[in-house]
Amino acid sequence: MPIISPPTPAPSPRPSPFPYSSSSEFSSLGPASRKQYLISILHECSPAELRYISQTITPMLKRDVLTELPAELSLHILSYVDDPRTLARASQVCKRWHDLVADDWLWKVLCDTYSFRADPEDRSGTGLFEDDEAWDELDKFISNPIDPWLTARDRLKRPELTSVSHWAPYSSEYISRTQFSHQVYFRRAYGTMLNLRKGGNLLHTHRMPIPTPDSGVVTSVALDTEWIVVGLANSKIHLFSAITGVHRRTLMGHELGVWAVHLVCRGGYWGRGEMDEDGYPDDADDPVVPAALKTALGIDRRRRMQYPPSVGSDSSKPSDICCTSEGWGQPNSIIVSASCDKTLRVWDAKSGHCVYVLRGHTATVRCARVLHNRPIAVTGSRDSTLRVWNIQKGIMLRVLHGHTASVRCLDVCGNKVVSGSYDTTCRIWDVDTGECIRVLRGHSHQIYSIAIDGNLVASGGMDTVVRVWDATTGNCIAQLTGHTALVCQLQLSTTTSLLATGGSDGRVITFSLRSFTALQRLAAHDSSVTSLQFDANFLITGGNDGRVRVFETQTGNWVRDLSERSESVWKVLYKKGVCAVMCKRAGKTVVEIWTFKPKETMN
Repeated sequence: MPIISPPTPAPSPRPSPFPYSSSSEFSSLGPASRKQYLISILHECSPAELRYISQTITPMLKRDVLTELPAELSLHILSYVDDPRTLARASQVCKRWHDLVADDWLWKVLCDTYSFRADPEDRSGTGLFEDDEAWDELDKFISNPIDPWLTARDRLKRPELTSVSHWAPYSSEYISRTQFSHQVYFRRAYGTMLNLRKGGNLLHTHRMPIPTPDSGVVTSVALDTEWIVVGLANSKIHLFSAITGVHRRTLMGHELGVWAVHLVCRGGYWGRGEMDEDGYPDDADDPVVPAALKTALGIDRRRRMQYPPSVGSDSSKPSDICCTSEGWGQPNSIIVSASCDKTLRVWDAKSGHCVYVLRGHTATVRCARVLHNRPIAVTGSRDSTLRVWNIQKGIMLRVLHGHTASVRCLDVCGNKVVSGSYDTTCRIWDVDTGECIRVLRGHSHQIYSIAIDGNLVASGGMDTVVRVWDATTGNCIAQLTGHTALVCQLQLSTTTSLLATGGSDGRVITFSLRSFTALQRLAAHDSSVTSLQFDANFLITGGNDGRVRVFETQTGNWVRDLSERSESVWKVLYKKGVCAVMCKRAGKTVVEIWTFKPKETMN
């Protein structure tokens, strides 16, 4: 008989990998059991299912650290981002990130990183345009002004007006539009920097035919954000708009060539000087000039600034390389010109009227400077003297005797004046007393260039040596060599700890003011350097070889050549995105006005 096999027993039941039927049961498990449960699930999943789980889990693991951290820590993290484009993209992530990136401190750090000298008194950081119409429009927001004459432009420069009580009379819209923003300032400065590297627009080219070969030579230039003043050897002074580049007027009155021009910006505040018993500028002996010119000079009593003169006064501020100075509260810009006709003239830039003709020098007036926030001008002449003038009242205050040959150059810092002469000496003077504080001896030939910044004085001349002096002691603390011909251009800046020199040999050399060693030696031009100017980022030079060149200040690397090459470049000045180039091209005097401002800030 066949043997029948017993039936195969059913397989033993295996434990289910999913013993829990609800999430509430899963949540009640301990950590070890939860892990075991998840592992058992993953072992049962197919590759496609595992990919799905991974795609689901990855977003859940992401955390917005900046949102969860305190704002102070988040800003500290963002401060390590040195690319503004990265910050701009970060601001678009979410509202929280947008608010963090908009913090003004963050952009102040970025300004420092890029060496943008953000000055709260600079109106380019307020988000406002720089033309007169925009500021006039802004003044309409004032409902109950403290002083009817003190405009929005001037209020921004008053540090004592930052309290709530001073801002109370103004509308919230006015306050929001006048509040300084480092973000706005950085955006414009960064855009200007990029344009200076690769872009820029030529606003205007002015060609002036000259009757004789030498009469159209540009001898001096002054530049601020509103005006460009050009002095010529044919005795004329041309005035251009720094905003539009348009020629505004020609100032005529000098009988011989103009050797120096200086521009006093409108607005500002009264610094040091003579005061009456009420604390206002003394005008007991007001000059006899038309009422309109009194107003232009700021000596109309109804139009004086109603604030203590000591507030905001800076007695150690150096002069501006662009031959400009801050005003003393006057509503119009003032032009000071010096000439071969031995006179100094004071002009109202707005009307073009000559306010004063100041006489006293007995030879060509070779150089002129005006102090910041004071109507005090200092001139140097071939008669070997310096003279101090009150250009608001049109009087000479004092004569500074000491040099024995022509005074070729001078510079001012606070109430100190330093002069360089063909007698091979430099002298430091106190403007208020006329005292010669120090005589700096050491050069062996005539001195052609000089600068003062704080307690340092730098000078250069025919002996090819640049000397650095201690203005306090009068000691020569460094002799800098490298040039092989006359040192005719010089800029000193203790802010950046740099000294830049240009010579007739075509070389430009930058020196460290810490170690007094040469940082960069540039073969900038094929012939004499006629203009030299630098800031923390760029060094701009002009030369007799007809070129205008831009270099990086820190590395000395060539960036670009500006403008079309000409026969000769007389002067180049640059300030806040505007560059004025004075040159000779095809036998004519040419003035080119360039702008490197971002398009969003152009008017």
